[in-house]
Amino acid sequence: MLVLQSIALQLGEAETPLLSSLSAWYPASHFGAILGPSGCGKSTLLKVIAGILPHTSGSIFWQGKDLENEDLPAHQLGYVPQFSCTQPRLSVQENLFYGARLRQKGTRQEIEARVEQVMEETGLQDLQDRRAGVLSGGQLRRLSLAMELTTRPSLLLADEVTSGLDPKSEEEITELLSSLAREQGRLVLLVTHSLRHMEIYDSITVLTDGHLAFSADPRDLTDYFRVKSPELVFPTLATQSGQEWANRWNALPKPEGLTSENILGELESISIAEEKENSLQLPSLLSQATTWLSRRIKIFLRDPAQVFLQLSLLLVFPAVVTLFAYRGLPEVRNMAMSSDTGVVEQLRDSLSFTIQSSRVGTLVSGLAMFQVILLALMGSNNSAREVVGDRAILEKEKLAGLRPGAALLGMGIFLSFLVLAQAGWMTLFVRAVCQFPGGLEAQFMPFLLVTGSITALCLAISSWTSSSEQASLGSLYLVGFQLPLSGAILALPDFLGVITRPWISAYWAWSGYLQTLKDTRFYDLVKSITETPLASFGVSLWILLIHLLLGLVLAYFGMRRSQWR
Repeated sequence: MLVLQSIALQLGEAETPLLSSLSAWYPASHFGAILGPSGCGKSTLLKVIAGILPHTSGSIFWQGKDLENEDLPAHQLGYVPQFSCTQPRLSVQENLFYGARLRQKGTRQEIEARVEQVMEETGLQDLQDRRAGVLSGGQLRRLSLAMELTTRPSLLLADEVTSGLDPKSEEEITELLSSLAREQGRLVLLVTHSLRHMEIYDSITVLTDGHLAFSADPRDLTDYFRVKSPELVFPTLATQSGQEWANRWNALPKPEGLTSENILGELESISIAEEKENSLQLPSLLSQATTWLSRRIKIFLRDPAQVFLQLSLLLVFPAVVTLFAYRGLPEVRNMAMSSDTGVVEQLRDSLSFTIQSSRVGTLVSGLAMFQVILLALMGSNNSAREVVGDRAILEKEKLAGLRPGAALLGMGIFLSFLVLAQAGWMTLFVRAVCQFPGGLEAQFMPFLLVTGSITALCLAISSWTSSSEQASLGSLYLVGFQLPLSGAILALPDFLGVITRPWISAYWAWSGYLQTLKDTRFYDLVKSITETPLASFGVSLWILLIHLLLGLVLAYFGMRRSQWR
């Protein structure tokens, strides 16, 4: 049984509470509808019950447990939000399989058997190979419900899953929810605007302005509101304030408490919940991360535009760098020191040597920084929308038991594949064409770490922003400030350089890369044309590693915080 006692919710300093002293109870094996005008608090109430929004005051009890002191186990709760929580590039069966593997332990065969059973229950067998992105609205609602049923939840909350559907689809979904409420002592609550099919519900709860106006048998609805048909309830609600309707409802004697039928349903529900407590367990963090990674790779490979973009950046960016030295780095000739040369000729040679040295030093420094900036751009593209683009799905999966650390680990491994390919090809291609001297492994490390650090920092930006536009803009600013604040092109004032350089990944990658040329004349030429001090190779790598770890830590806390919309 679900019991709500004086539930209230007020956000911040807002004068009007979203919910005001709501009290109601719902037994097991029950199908209840929550109705009311737009903005009356229906979806808010469902989120409070689900634990998404913490209520300001009051108590919620589920099967005798106070949810204030004890969280509802993930496998007991099924929550179907208004938005689609499916991956459009995956098939119906794949969405169900990956969703189930993230929520419960079991062998592949056990998970597949459960998925087959759920598809049969929800009538999705004929659609199992069809991608979610081409399903109709009613079919998507069925799929969203099916994803929740993989763990056989005792409490199923559905938020406007029938809105926007044609009458036939609405009727099918409503009948499906009604049948689900009769199974295994399950309680199903549906938020809806529709006043059709009143006879199918066991109870109707009516809210207005965050107040409870009615919660009883649907057969009493029209008599209570003194209207001829359910369609007239909403206009009638507008004749009084929410507080007046609440006072009227609270003044009436309440319906009978638990009946013998309710008690049997409650005992069945508790018995099944205890049985599932022993058999259904969340997968380990590593198992969830592996499942997330497998799904992410499949989604990536099925997105031709994303694959093409990544390949284009991988191939084009290094080629652009080599345009400036496609014949290799120029040779550095020695200055003539013959005593037979006249003064004028020596001055001319000295000037020519200085000009050539300056050009070569500028070219080498510029090529190093150009590679760093292009790798930073690729890192930004890797992760700027990785979290925020699927934030709603992430929040839903966290509610179902996905650990933020598991999602981050899966993302990290996936992004590592991109980072390794980008840094590796940039190092190999530019080195081969431009004929850079120095150790290959040593030159690869600064490029690997700068790509990884920018990827991690942009992942953090993505996890803390609320829209893809904000994440893209923040990542663009992060990369855009790398070049001017690095001091590689124009030296910063000493006091400003000391302040900014620790935070600029491009500076450390540029310094680390140039240090690999230390045993060549190119390094001396670069030192002669730049006023910016160069950090040692070891320090550069350590600072880049700190940037990478900082990005991952920030991303973890950003993913951990709730960001329901």
